[in-house]
Amino acid sequence: MTQPPHDEPTANSPEELREQVEHTRQELGRTVEALAAKADVKARAQEKATEVRQQAGAKAAVARDQAAAKAAEAKVQASAKAAVVKEQATVKAAEVKEQAVVKAGELKVKAAEVAARVEERLPQPVKEKAALAAGETARLWQEKAPEPIRTTAAQGVRLTRDRRGLLLGLTGVAALTWLVVRRRRA
Repeated sequence: MTQPPHDEPTANSPEELREQVEHTRQELGRTVEALAAKADVKARAQEKATEVRQQAGAKAAVARDQAAAKAAEAKVQASAKAAVVKEQATVKAAEVKEQAVVKAGELKVKAAEVAARVEERLPQPVKEKAALAAGETARLWQEKAPEPIRTTAAQGVRLTRDRRGLLLGLTGVAALTWLVVRRRRA
C-alpha cells in the first residue's frame, strides 16, 4: 500500500476520499491475491510439473522425429551401399568367368599339343595293336554286356565325345607325366 507523498494534497471531499479508499482496497485485493498465489506451493508445483511435462513431451517428439529421420537416412545409405557392393560383385564375377574361359581355352590348346606329340611318338605297331584291341573290345562288349549297361555306357561315350578337348588334355597331361617319370627312372 502506498501512501501519498507529504507534499501532495489529500482528498478535498468525502467523495474523493471514498474513491481513494475504494481504489486502495482494489489494489490491496490484487496484492493479497498475488501473495496468496505465491504462497500456494501445491498449485505452483502443479503448474511447474505441467510445464515440465509439456516441455518433456515436446523434446520427446523432437527426438522421435530426429531418430526416425536418422533411421530413414541410414536405411537409404545401407541400400545404396548394398547396391554398390552387388554391382561390384557382379563385375568381379564376370571378370573371373572371363579369366576362367581364357584359361580353359589355353589348357585345351596345350592339351591338344601334348596329345599330338604323344601320338607322334607312339610307334606304328603300338597304334595298330591299340586299334585291334579297341575293335575286339567293342565286339565283346556288344555280345556280352546287358542292354541297360550298354545304354549307360553309350551316354558316357557321348559325354566324352562332347568334351573331347578336356579328355585329350587330361590324357596328354597323364602321358606327359608318364614320360617324365619314365625318363627319371632310366
